Amino acid sequence: QLQASGGGLVQAGISLRLSCAGSRRTFSTYCMGWFRQAPGKERGFVAVISRGGLNTDYSDSVKGRFTISRDNVKSMVYLQMNSLKPEDTAIYYCAARYSRLQTSLTSNVRAYDYWGQGTQVTVSS
Repeated sequence: QLQASGGGLVQAGISLRLSCAGSRRTFSTYCMGWFRQAPGKERGFVAVISRGGLNTDYSDSVKGRFTISRDNVKSMVYLQMNSLKPEDTAIYYCAARYSRLQTSLTSNVRAYDYWGQGTQVTVSS
């Protein structure tokens, strides 16, 4: 139901844009998040956007470098990643959480209902 793409192997300082395609006609009722998991680490929060797209939140480690956005007409969510660092290396997952409120956000990985398959991002120094 969620298909993430756009990962790759890049050098530090380069930008990448991840995309996540949703398949539900009710895509606009879902709060959408990006999470990442590095080898040997737990899956952690990266960014989230409310169902209406007006509210966003970011982890401190990516704030100012990453931007999450969505297009509810196309059922897509994006993660623009600028100034990539080697510590950004991970598998990136998009996730969806049903939300009754337009402005609701959550960074809790356990709160999400659906997950994409992940896309690998590797940043070399």
